Amino acid sequence: MSGVKLLTVSEDDGEQRLDRWMKRRFPHVTQGAVEKMCRTGQIRVDSGRAKASDRVSPGQTIRIPPLPDTEAPSRPGPDGISAADAKMIQSAVLWKDDHIIVLNKPAGLASQGGSGMGDRHVDGLTEALKFGYKDRPKLVHRLDKDTSGILLLARTDRVARGLSETLRHREARKIYWAVVAGVPNPRKGSIKFLLEKAPGRGRGGEGEKMQCIHPAKAREHPEAKRAQTDFFTLWFLGDRLSWMALEPVTGRTHQLRAHMAEIGHPILGDGKYGGSDAHNPGDGWGAGIGGDISKKLHLHARSITIEHPVTKEILTFTAPLPDHMAATWKALDWNEKDVPADPFEVFK
Repeated sequence: MSGVKLLTVSEDDGEQRLDRWMKRRFPHVTQGAVEKMCRTGQIRVDSGRAKASDRVSPGQTIRIPPLPDTEAPSRPGPDGISAADAKMIQSAVLWKDDHIIVLNKPAGLASQGGSGMGDRHVDGLTEALKFGYKDRPKLVHRLDKDTSGILLLARTDRVARGLSETLRHREARKIYWAVVAGVPNPRKGSIKFLLEKAPGRGRGGEGEKMQCIHPAKAREHPEAKRAQTDFFTLWFLGDRLSWMALEPVTGRTHQLRAHMAEIGHPILGDGKYGGSDAHNPGDGWGAGIGGDISKKLHLHARSITIEHPVTKEILTFTAPLPDHMAATWKALDWNEKDVPADPFEVFK
């Protein structure tokens, strides 16, 4: 338990309800607990009693009574989310406000349920991301299960529709980091192969793949959809591996993975599109190099720049690398500070 605290409402907080101010700072404290502490006079504003619905203003002093130290539920709730899963998904939050939540999705956690995805996924854990609000936040886009990084959620249907429109009209700028086999030549450019579902599938749908279609053959493949990936080589190791920045101009299923494999540079650890061979001489086949480098997929949604759907402020969010990719960077002596955050803008 923490001791009594006296906290001052900052200018950045503006005017807002006391219960929402509390939930922003102490997300593990339930709405019911906040209301009870107000009724019993444990939470006070400028030394006076206050209701949970009262508005607080910059400069006011809030008395906070002793609170539990943990930030995760102590036991599974009626929704079935375990304390460990609640803590995990809450720790993935990079930023939140009254309208949106930004996650750094862990690799290996699916965005939504589906064939072969199991019952544990981001959408199924959103009850733990309510942070005092009535409704669960809503996913507005997805990442592949084994891809880590930036994932947006909306607190309301209206905000979800706004974000979906922004993404659909390509008004958001998304940059992924990846490690690929070999070194692309040229070092930067655009991949414009169309994409369509490949025939056949494995048990549970896990074998589903996309196949690339050359634009010249578009008429022969009426189901193929236009796709474009811009790429930039940030660093490379001899002729064996490259650290890539990838920008999906369109947002097709498995687009980055299929496009990089099509040009002969599959993403490291991508058994579906790059093969599972443990040795990669750098000529574009296989997606593993053996040694101490992880065999997990090395694809990370590094950043997104987007207009806030309500405040209209232009915001950029950046997600730290997952552990297996951070270990690869360390092993290869690559430093995140040595490359521009947005090479596509810097080197126009």
